[in-house]
Amino acid sequence: MTLPLDKDLKFGLQTLHRRTEPATGPWRPDITDARTLVGLIDRLGYDSLWVGDHVAFAIPILDPLIQLAQAAVLSDRLMLGTGIYLLPLRHPGPVAKQVATLDLLCGGRLIFGVGVGGEFKTDYAVSGVPMNERGARLNESIEVLRALWRGETVSHAGRFFPFDDITMQPAPHRPGGPPIWCGGRSDAALARAGRMADGYISYVVTPEMFADSMRKITAAAEAARREVTRFGTGHLLFARIDDSYEKALDAATETLSVRYAMDFRKPAMKYCALGRPEDVAEKIAQFHAAGCRHVVMDLVGPYEERDQQIEWFAKEVRPLVAGLG
Repeated sequence: MTLPLDKDLKFGLQTLHRRTEPATGPWRPDITDARTLVGLIDRLGYDSLWVGDHVAFAIPILDPLIQLAQAAVLSDRLMLGTGIYLLPLRHPGPVAKQVATLDLLCGGRLIFGVGVGGEFKTDYAVSGVPMNERGARLNESIEVLRALWRGETVSHAGRFFPFDDITMQPAPHRPGGPPIWCGGRSDAALARAGRMADGYISYVVTPEMFADSMRKITAAAEAARREVTRFGTGHLLFARIDDSYEKALDAATETLSVRYAMDFRKPAMKYCALGRPEDVAEKIAQFHAAGCRHVVMDLVGPYEERDQQIEWFAKEVRPLVAGLG
């Protein structure tokens, strides 16, 4: 079996309101920042805008669905994605309503990326959800979402979220709802993507790891005897463009060490795209060869240099990979 991947290579940006410096006092987002940022991304020709999700994180972060609703008003072209939404933290019923509403309001431009998370146990502690149930809850939640998104009267006899004769209206913009992309690196997560998902989005993996993940996802889809007509593939790529690899590594390490409350230098060396435009382009080409068709850039470094990095990538990196898709 060969999964049907997109032909074109697309580029997104993961950003919006998120503090990147150490939290030394109260933080409030600049309400004009999103308008400026979305306008810049749109003007430079990026294909999509993505946001992450945590409830209790090492740095301040806003709710992803509310952020994307704001972005949907500011651009009528950009695809919108969650990368990723920690679905096991919530009951899928209200989430189905929120996501269906967002898909309607943005005209069907949403990709709903989901996963279990878990690297920050505080997310589960504050949500009152046992971490050892997260995989099972995600599996069942995906079933619930798809049932409710049909817009028909449905029942569900599950372990966590049983209900009888529920009709949720209005249905999403697209019949059956937005595509669900699953994240994760474990064998269980990859099997889930193959069995249940419309796509796969990775994070902190190498191109070689991505290729291996695609083999496992394909095997799971084949074992489930799925008839897949389209399968999306994405990767969230930390990157820093600079005059040298060393300068880019230093900037990426500083930002990501704060974000994840750990020394990120060695992971940055392994997982990030760092250095001159041609160095970053080479890493993207490797992910494309491994099967990735939607690269979501997380351009790290000092906040005040964010717009410069966004423009630098669009003008000097993207042309170098234009022939890939």
